[in-house]
Amino acid sequence: MLQIYTMKCGRVMEATYNERGKIMGILINFISGIMHIDKYLALIIQQYGILTYVILFIIIFIETGLVVMPLLPGDSMLFAAGALAAIGSMNLFTLLIVAYLAAILGDTANYFIGKKIGKKILAKEEVRFINKEYLIKAQKFYEKHGSMTIVIARFIPIIRTFAPFVAGIGEMNYSKFIPYNMIGGGLWVSLFLGGGYFFGNLSFVKNHFSYVLIAIIIISLLPGVIVFIKEKRKIRGNDEDILSIENR
Repeated sequence: MLQIYTMKCGRVMEATYNERGKIMGILINFISGIMHIDKYLALIIQQYGILTYVILFIIIFIETGLVVMPLLPGDSMLFAAGALAAIGSMNLFTLLIVAYLAAILGDTANYFIGKKIGKKILAKEEVRFINKEYLIKAQKFYEKHGSMTIVIARFIPIIRTFAPFVAGIGEMNYSKFIPYNMIGGGLWVSLFLGGGYFFGNLSFVKNHFSYVLIAIIIISLLPGVIVFIKEKRKIRGNDEDILSIENR
């Protein structure tokens, strides 16, 4: 009996390690993909030609339109596409139109999904494929910044995906949502495509492209980190106030 139990435990542990290994492998491949997105994008252009615009549209639409896919590399991909447009591999005007439409339509789809099923998801304790913690953070961010969240969130990974969903939950009128959606989408696409187009082929940037992409990601995450730290300090301050009152 002891031998059978030991064998079963061994199999469970082996399966766990294998599962962790698979997750680590996916994570490493994902990070590698972001760091070398310029090379992958160049290969996609070589293989698929004009269909590359369709692929970029789908990626941007999914990142902005589906709350189950908040980790796609929108910022770095736009920057890399802009850099490739500067050397003639892609057309900048076409890129602007495709990326802008994808960003607007993605947020619009996300808004209506939130309006339709958002409250049901919030009511559940656990939701498969959706990180409820991210959803709650986005909701707090929306409560603090109001309608401008739709514009600001464009520049904050993860929050970018959840903001329109939360706007739909909050029953923000669509006629009010769409102008912020258009402004935010236009600024986001123009800034990163333009940044890649004008700076992506400078010798320093080309020689350190992976590091530049990492810097873009870190800078994009900074606002979210600052908000998180402020919230932690506020909670800690409130806890200390409660303790001081109880000790009196």
